[in-house]
Amino acid sequence: MEFSDLLEKRRAVNFFDPSKKVKKATLKKIIEKASKCPSGFNLQPWQLIVVEDDKKKEILYRLAWNQEKIKEASVILIALADMDAWKESHVFFEKNFNEMVKAGLPKEKREWLAGATKKLYGSSIERSIAFANKNAGLFLSTLMFAAKDEGVDSHPMDGVDMESERKEFKIPKNYW
Repeated sequence: MEFSDLLEKRRAVNFFDPSKKVKKATLKKIIEKASKCPSGFNLQPWQLIVVEDDKKKEILYRLAWNQEKIKEASVILIALADMDAWKESHVFFEKNFNEMVKAGLPKEKREWLAGATKKLYGSSIERSIAFANKNAGLFLSTLMFAAKDEGVDSHPMDGVDMESERKEFKIPKNYW
């Protein structure tokens, strides 16, 4: 499908057919495609919790103000935006730095990269939150286009008791 077709055909679907299931291989393809999206310093500060289990969906349903689409959808992805991914020694920072070195960045640039990410994203809690959410938003937008490219409809969802969700799904504090 051409990108312009994706732009025209992708819709935020509010109702799903519970009898239609997203295959694990298709979900994997969607996530792999989406992970190629741009992110600041290529840090990719996001994680996903995949919810397919009916018991977990029931918990999420209650936490999300009884939105029926949670029960209807074959799979729910809880997106986590990592506010600490810019920090030197964080697994995302380390992975990205090593990839940059493989691509030709001199190892001596490590201090520069650590300083730049700290200055841009670590100078305040607001900047860390903005960094995480902005980059996770790029990923999620790409994820929805990747889903449509694989023939899967999606819907970005808000409206959840975040603190209860954090507790129920054991989400660490560094994730928004």
